[in-house]
Amino acid sequence: MTKQKHITAAEILGNPDYLAISYGGYRHKSRDIQPTIPQLKEDMRILAAMEVKVLRTYNVQLQQATNLLIAISELKKEDPSFEMYVMLGAWIDCHNAWTGEVPNHEVESEHNAAEIDRAVALAKIYPDIVKIIAVGNEAMVHWATSYFVRPKVILKWVNHLQELKKNGELSKDLWITSSDDFSSWGGGDPIYHTEDLINLIKAVDYVSMHTYPMHNSHYNPAFWLVPDSELDFSNKEKIESGMQRALDFATKQYEGVSNFVKSLGVNKPIHIGETGWATISNGPYGADGSKAADEFKSGKYYKLIREWSNKEHVSCFYFEAFDEQWKDAANEGGSENHFGLINLKGEAKYALWDLVDKGVFEGLTRDGNSISKTFNGKKEDLLMEALVPPLA
Repeated sequence: MTKQKHITAAEILGNPDYLAISYGGYRHKSRDIQPTIPQLKEDMRILAAMEVKVLRTYNVQLQQATNLLIAISELKKEDPSFEMYVMLGAWIDCHNAWTGEVPNHEVESEHNAAEIDRAVALAKIYPDIVKIIAVGNEAMVHWATSYFVRPKVILKWVNHLQELKKNGELSKDLWITSSDDFSSWGGGDPIYHTEDLINLIKAVDYVSMHTYPMHNSHYNPAFWLVPDSELDFSNKEKIESGMQRALDFATKQYEGVSNFVKSLGVNKPIHIGETGWATISNGPYGADGSKAADEFKSGKYYKLIREWSNKEHVSCFYFEAFDEQWKDAANEGGSENHFGLINLKGEAKYALWDLVDKGVFEGLTRDGNSISKTFNGKKEDLLMEALVPPLA
């Protein structure tokens, strides 16, 4: 019988043999309909075929994270060589978040303590699977206007978890972080350079930063526009050059965080907790906006950021595994619904066509659909829909 291996976060993060991804298994327009354990197992088999071995989840208020851990432990019982680890997210809010009342960013939500307790309980039950706890998701960045908190709240809970490790209640190998925008980690606007942030950087086991060139194609477009020197390029060349600039944009944000952390005399690993590229947008990133969202570009970005992060030994929790339509339930064409590498019909988007060709999904299904290619695998049809970035 194969013996299950014991591996720690320190060995997983930055290891190109342990590809990471952000995961939500929701199929429906509401999270009231939770994915079943058989559905979660189906997803795990698909991700394992892609050589993904680390998943990031976002909250433990809903049943999905608990059921996911049950699903993975069942798969491990069925096949002791099956490997899947989890970065377990605990959602953090400010007082009055999502209530219709005015959010109070200076006071934390009374629900945070229970969320942390649930994460601790799961980490104790599944120490072989839960390798990281992330306190909050984009919970410190000021544009998260519905719910953001000050760094002292995140610091309080990170210190609490580190204390539980110290007194033996949690495994000393469990890594604690918070997953947030590059600017929240000091990589941009100096407004974030507070004493609490500096103490937080010292308290976490590693920094988990987010970078989204696709969103910046609208909010901060200088890097995205086609320069005069490329006016004679073919449309495909213009797009490919734009994607290279998008990669450079993301890696500069990573460097910004790295430089700030180093400036404090701190030597901590920095990994990408989230980055991704939507394939559809009827809003600011689509044909009437920055012309960023389409499947060709998404596939290019996936390959570029994976190659860079693997080479640099940076874990990249690519956002995300599967399309989820609850994110913008009232607007089918909203970009938030279309960040997945696999769509709701079980079709692998362009980023994964080569894996379909290699037969890695053979015999696997999602909700009764075998994994086939989008556009029936016709690249000329895919390219017809690819949008050329606007001219500078």
